[in-house]
Amino acid sequence: MLLIALFLNSIMLPSGFIFVQRDWLSSNSLLISDQNSAFLFDSGYVTHANQLLLILNQHLNGQCLDVLINTHLHSDHCGGNALLQSHFPDLQVHVPESQFYIANTWDESELTFSITGQTCNQFSPTHGIQSGDSLTICGLEWLVYSSPGHDNDSLIFFQPDNRILISADALWEEGTSVIFPEFVGGIGFDNVAATYDLIESLNPAMVLPGHGPLFVDTQKALDFSRKRLEQFHKTPKLHALYAAKVLIKFKMMELQQCEYSFLLNWCSDSHLLTSIHEKYFDAEFVHWVIDVIEQLLFKKALVKNNHIIFNS
Repeated sequence: MLLIALFLNSIMLPSGFIFVQRDWLSSNSLLISDQNSAFLFDSGYVTHANQLLLILNQHLNGQCLDVLINTHLHSDHCGGNALLQSHFPDLQVHVPESQFYIANTWDESELTFSITGQTCNQFSPTHGIQSGDSLTICGLEWLVYSSPGHDNDSLIFFQPDNRILISADALWEEGTSVIFPEFVGGIGFDNVAATYDLIESLNPAMVLPGHGPLFVDTQKALDFSRKRLEQFHKTPKLHALYAAKVLIKFKMMELQQCEYSFLLNWCSDSHLLTSIHEKYFDAEFVHWVIDVIEQLLFKKALVKNNHIIFNS
């Protein structure tokens, strides 16, 4: 079931802000609009694109969406881009400058869609943005910062007047995102630590994360995340197991149900899962995958009925 929670012009949010909290298959989105323009941060996963378009049409009341800004190009943050671009022909699509070329040439390996076994319809970025840029959105200035770690191309956005931070997957209230550079090359754990230090220095009064509810106790979230990061840093195998569970759970959130044999075959075809297994685990791959799935079943993240696996 798709979870959508809207925070409409509450005491916590400035006028014109609509925070759309999604389930964990799709990222959250933030719509900022006034009578002259409308901006959206992130568009969720491709299977939820129509729901996002419905939400936008309900709240824009015939107004066009002018600008779509992607914090990073993981499939759960940009999967709605193509539909929005076809619905709003003049839509500007801003992506991290470091990914502008590979997005325009649509290299699905470099964009991680093929190695994760995830889906994203092709779209056409129009602008690249980078750390140090400043964006004016409906009369408010937003400062752009690099937030490497979860994704080394990722950006976060800070509005200094209201001290609002769009943290994407750099910081959640309770939880830590997979640190993908640890598996695909590049610095991971150390970059996450530096990003936490950056967020602490910004001292946001409110954080709008990529997943989960918005929150105001930034220090509590940082303390939780730093402890989790320390565990991962000390025991990389723990992080590898966590990543494997996330990849399988994400696929099941997309499929909702499938035959057990189909899931095993998908795992065998997942380049990232096979790479994680090869680097960190000794058991035969199929036995290892079965054990990971059993752990998800034990935690009731998945349910098995005869030969069918269900998302839970």
